[in-house]
Amino acid sequence: MKISLEDVIASFAALAQRAKMKKGAITIVAIFFILQIYFVRELLAAELLFGMGFAVLFVMGLIFYMIGTLGERGYYLGEAGARVIASSARRGFESLEEVSRKSFRGAASESAQESAR
Repeated sequence: MKISLEDVIASFAALAQRAKMKKGAITIVAIFFILQIYFVRELLAAELLFGMGFAVLFVMGLIFYMIGTLGERGYYLGEAGARVIASSARRGFESLEEVSRKSFRGAASESAQESAR
């Protein structure tokens, strides 16, 4: 079996062509995986940023809710305090009226005797 130089050159050319194709295919697959890893990282980063944003909005909503609740409770406590103060003031005013009706002079005092004459 005699192998000619042309057959050897043709087989080497075919091998080189297949190697170039393999190298190109491997390069394309490598680029695909690198891009997939990059996009996964970008998606994770975006998800973390959105998560942090929603956490901030949640905390702000919670703070506003707590302030509103404290305001309502303060209003109710203030209303109860105003009722206590009003009833106390009413009792004090009634006691002042009662005291003002009484005479400050005793019956045996000189001014009381003079006014009786």
